[in-house]
Amino acid sequence: MKLGDFEIQALSDGTFCLDGGQMFGVVPKPLWERKIPADARNRIRLALTCLLVRTGREDVLIETGIGDKYDAKFADIYGIGHRPSLLDDLGRHGLEPNQIDVVINSHLHFDHCGWNTRREGGREVPTFPRARYYIQRGEWEHALAPNERDRASYIESYFKAAEGQTTFLEGDQEVMPGIRVQMVPGHTRNLQAVWVESQGERACFVSDLIPTTAHLQYPWIMAFDLYPLETLASKKRLIPELVRDNVIVVFPHDAAVPWARLAERDGKVAAVPVGT
Repeated sequence: MKLGDFEIQALSDGTFCLDGGQMFGVVPKPLWERKIPADARNRIRLALTCLLVRTGREDVLIETGIGDKYDAKFADIYGIGHRPSLLDDLGRHGLEPNQIDVVINSHLHFDHCGWNTRREGGREVPTFPRARYYIQRGEWEHALAPNERDRASYIESYFKAAEGQTTFLEGDQEVMPGIRVQMVPGHTRNLQAVWVESQGERACFVSDLIPTTAHLQYPWIMAFDLYPLETLASKKRLIPELVRDNVIVVFPHDAAVPWARLAERDGKVAAVPVGT
């Protein structure tokens, strides 16, 4: 899709599954299951959507999916389906890992940074050898020393080997012309959304602030969120801007709608799918 002078493309690292109750927090199952049905294990199927931005000067990858550094037990628990994988999808767009110039992670949970590294000769190495990686410093520090509440969400081997290629950010800032990050705390303390802007056109990778279109309603907040009231405040700041400015919103985990514009209908915000 053209976005001003840029090209953007939603890429897939396949799908995985999480418990529906965890994904919707205090929302009762009879309500959320109308949006996304659960399987026999109460899991819902979720996308692993990443965003490729081609500026004409650099190829930028926002998020890297869940990767392939897991065993059969992990794959069964999370119902991982790699059809396609992120690297396959990059190849379909004519790109090899060594052609990616920049990688931006919204945060470092295992389903957002899995392809930051890969295994080679019994050790982890950066998957994108030429890329500069960007992450909030606070997120990196927490990922290396998580607490009991969120320890299962961070797997050091998924990101640590890229430390030598990583630039640590401090709050809202421009990463390069046309691409900037904005702090949207709640899911984690240092969660960042990524804005892409060219010739007056705007897209926003909202990450786990709004993981699916079902989470557009303000109180629909994940149980995974460490600071749910901050999630609520971040949504109330960001969503009106997304609606007002007709922004293309990229959802990381919606299996049916990877991106959409938002419109207010009967007092509620709805997703209006856009083409590719």
